[in-house]
Amino acid sequence: MTAGRTNPVARPDTDPVVTTPYGAVRGRYEHGVAVFRGIPYAAPPFGPRRFRPPVPPEPWDGVRDAGAFGPTAPKPPYSEAFAQYLSDPVVPGDDCLNLNVWTPDPGPGGRLPVLVWLHGGALTRGSSAVPVYDGRPFARDGIVFVSINYRLGVEGYGLFPDAPANPGLRDQLAALRWVHESIGAFGGDPAQITLAGQSAGAISIGALIAAPQAQGLFRRAVLQSGPPEAFERDKVRRMVRRMANRLKVPATAEAFATVDRDLLLRTQAEIGRLSSPILGGPAFGIVVDGDLVPRHPLEALVDGDAARGVDLLLGWTRDEYRLWLVPGGLLERVDRLGAVALAGAMARCRCGHEVPRGYRALHPEAGTAETVGQMVTDHLLRLPLQRLADSRPGSSYVYEFAWPSLRPGLGSCHALELGFVFDTGDVPESAKLAGEGAPQELADAMHGAWVRFAATGDPGWEAWDETHPVGVFGEEDRILHTAYGPRDRELALWTAASTRPELAVPVSPDPLTARPLRGTELRSAVRRLRRVGGARRH
Repeated sequence: MTAGRTNPVARPDTDPVVTTPYGAVRGRYEHGVAVFRGIPYAAPPFGPRRFRPPVPPEPWDGVRDAGAFGPTAPKPPYSEAFAQYLSDPVVPGDDCLNLNVWTPDPGPGGRLPVLVWLHGGALTRGSSAVPVYDGRPFARDGIVFVSINYRLGVEGYGLFPDAPANPGLRDQLAALRWVHESIGAFGGDPAQITLAGQSAGAISIGALIAAPQAQGLFRRAVLQSGPPEAFERDKVRRMVRRMANRLKVPATAEAFATVDRDLLLRTQAEIGRLSSPILGGPAFGIVVDGDLVPRHPLEALVDGDAARGVDLLLGWTRDEYRLWLVPGGLLERVDRLGAVALAGAMARCRCGHEVPRGYRALHPEAGTAETVGQMVTDHLLRLPLQRLADSRPGSSYVYEFAWPSLRPGLGSCHALELGFVFDTGDVPESAKLAGEGAPQELADAMHGAWVRFAATGDPGWEAWDETHPVGVFGEEDRILHTAYGPRDRELALWTAASTRPELAVPVSPDPLTARPLRGTELRSAVRRLRRVGGARRH
């Protein structure tokens, strides 16, 4: 899908003009808010700059028009099964390291709070042009809103022997530095910057707030459905090597730079087809690089001095896993796999049979797919986020989004909260996931909480402490209420269980009591489950 590049007619006498460090830009007034789109924060990352860290853009003379979204980073489209739920516009062009600003007061002196948004998409898809991410409601409510594009997939997260690691994360740092230096001219306060993101965007924020080079560039952070994490380097190398084998080129940045860009994207999509957040597999991700990411981000945040004094808003949706299992009927197929699915989940989480046995005891009505989905979500997402909150009592706030989509089967799935956070439930792209008729009062509450957090550091419910207060949105007939430790019983199973990877994993018609599975049998079970659920993370 190509984005409609609607560019309201420029009115030089009345349009807002702001001067950035590289030149002046002309935006538009839309619905009482000034909007500047497609502002370059770095030079196009192609030619000799491909696979390299970002460099500043070339300054320009005169006034640059900023009425339309800039180019999006190269990316493959979503599969047909996912495209019915998720939108991902494409804007062609090489100048993809750009950002957008919505502001109620385009001029110095405003000193308004700033929210910088990093989109999700598994670090392989997504962009700031997704209509759900319209920043107008934030600007309407007194927040200067910034959204950015950054390199994706092999261009942004490929690991090569002849190029620096994490160029996509370096793009994000360059954009954050641009915001810190420039946002005052748009009415923002560089001392009140909140980083916010969802899924891969939240994972990126976890790495940025832990990065020594980013300290002092932000005041608050919002991590929606994404924990601070770093991939094993070998996992990312495997993805690159498999692409290289398919392309019949060396696994180097120099060789990949010679490959046709469309062919590279198709190959990336083919190799990543059998990977998923639930079951793992080869994928791109942030890695420890000894520089921007000197250690695992979660460890740096929990045990180190990174981001001390930074307010945190952390959370998840109740049924994250359903976005990956419902499209294409995968939920039913995983249920049919039964024991094999549980074996795959135990291998993914490196746990023994006591963990799924505990989930079955707590939720005897749950099918295999729900047990697998909640197990993996707790292990990969909720546990690390709760560990982060435990390390920052008094300045961390935890939420859960519980409202179920009006579309069949999705429940409170991954990414469903976005239209409510942005108060953009009226755009068709929100209805693709939420269905028609999503409650406006829920959007008012959730968007209002994010606005309050960006402005004050307090979203409106109790800060995290030993009672584990969680702000729950949309549960049954309640818009927002506080629950205490709603996930404690499930998360305690992981504390009690051994997580040695060599533990036997039982597989049989009764997977919680049968003989153990080891070695090649276990790998075969995991591969079989991946073939059933070859879906990509949002």
